[in-house]
Amino acid sequence: MKHNPLGSQGLHTSQQGLGCMGMSDFYGSRTDSDSIKTLHRAIELGVTFFDTADMYGPFTNEELLGKAIAGKRDGLTIATKFGIERDPVNASMRGLNGKPAYVQTACEASLRRLDIDVIDLYYLHRVDPATPVEQTVEAMAKLVDQGKVRGIGLSEVSAATLRRMHALFPISAVQSEYSLWSRDPEQDGVLEACRELGIAFVAYSPLGRGFLTGQIKRFEDLEETDWRRYNPRFQGDNFAKNLELVDRIQAIAARKSATPGQLALAWVMAQGDDIFPIPGTKRISYLEENIAAVDLTLTAEELAEIDAIAPVGSAAGTRYPEAMMGSVGR
Repeated sequence: MKHNPLGSQGLHTSQQGLGCMGMSDFYGSRTDSDSIKTLHRAIELGVTFFDTADMYGPFTNEELLGKAIAGKRDGLTIATKFGIERDPVNASMRGLNGKPAYVQTACEASLRRLDIDVIDLYYLHRVDPATPVEQTVEAMAKLVDQGKVRGIGLSEVSAATLRRMHALFPISAVQSEYSLWSRDPEQDGVLEACRELGIAFVAYSPLGRGFLTGQIKRFEDLEETDWRRYNPRFQGDNFAKNLELVDRIQAIAARKSATPGQLALAWVMAQGDDIFPIPGTKRISYLEENIAAVDLTLTAEELAEIDAIAPVGSAAGTRYPEAMMGSVGR
């Protein structure tokens, strides 16, 4: 496993991380015992970067990760997020909160659930339109001064917001969706700003929420409790069109004796050492498959071929339902 600097504020971690969200929420059934085994196997294989958020569960994903890393904390980079509030009684009810007082209390609550002394990377999950983002970032900077956080990050922000906030306080990382079917950061200036400012780019859903693995063949393959049933890219004609994209990716992967998921991950990592994909999985077998993509090298010709079959905008449908798209890119 390769390890690289995560931004310019001293963090250093594995190039491929592990997104923990699906171990507690959104993607159907799961068991904590299997998830903890997967987390332990990830550590054995050299993964040191683990991503969670207080809204996953809500709250239970941080607790799960905290149990898994007990006694194994040294050398790990633990990232979590705040800013999306969910009602524990009715988790479908949610709102955004970037108020300074909330930043402090949310951080302290995450530290307790994770059972750690310091959060390595603390993200604002989404910008709260009711609170000037400057006030939110200033409150996050205080957490660094207090020794509760090592570096701060922003998630799904615009390039303009990123530049303004980095001038206010150094930003270690930006997390946004990025994959062969979500290439917006190449076009909206975010990736360019990250590179200009020395900020790491953390790519969530690098496997297209599992679609790019080729494992999802029918809408009915998704469990009733799987939120992807409400994602436009998994619905109707969009589903069929996106399957055609996966078939083209699979054809190239077969020539490399790789899976389509491994090809998709290798493509993300080939975009630069400053990009850190965090594919999520609950299963050891998929974890091992994903990590093997670190050793998959793509030639310039192969990268050009992939670009030709999966150019910017090739995916059918928006990456979130319309109501949720309004919270990204602020």
